[in-house]
Amino acid sequence: MVFVDYWNFQLRLNQLEAREKGLPDFRFKVDWAVLGTVLARKACEAVAITDHAFEGCIVYTSFNPGTDEGKKFHNWATNWLGRQTGVRVEIRERKPKNPPRCPSCHAEIRTCPSCKQPIKATSEKGVDTLIATDMIRLAWEDAYDLAVLATSDADLIPAADFLRLKARKVIQAGFPPPGADLARACWASFDVFPQRAEFTRP
Repeated sequence: MVFVDYWNFQLRLNQLEAREKGLPDFRFKVDWAVLGTVLARKACEAVAITDHAFEGCIVYTSFNPGTDEGKKFHNWATNWLGRQTGVRVEIRERKPKNPPRCPSCHAEIRTCPSCKQPIKATSEKGVDTLIATDMIRLAWEDAYDLAVLATSDADLIPAADFLRLKARKVIQAGFPPPGADLARACWASFDVFPQRAEFTRP
């Protein structure tokens, strides 16, 4: 079973592909309809498992309901991505984040000092906890023997540690060197970036 931290995965791919192409920014086009099966197969290859059954891919993400872009993303995630074969989507609303504070006087910084626009930031709440809970719950229900965890987020180290102690194998699909601590907590890991041609959308 494959567990994908959408924003961690997508944004890291964007950064690496931009660097590869020598561009300041780039949006990597993931073929989400095949990503789960590709990652499951690569994880099995990484640990020399020749026969496996793909049990599905759960994509965890968030959106900002206060923007048109956020509403469009929510529509795409629920009405397209969540309807792909073997894919389930868990999506949560992003919550407003408190404005940053000056480290010297501790005053709130409500406008950008450069462009003078208001700073309206949001943060993802509960997604990491949901990934960890699902990984443990589904292992408890015997829904999988091997989990593929597509993220570099160190917040998931305790879940990987716990599952290893319970003899469940977690393979990290990451982008080293970031995520090295999570990779060490997992049973094995592999670098996703060299495999990207197999899940690139034309």
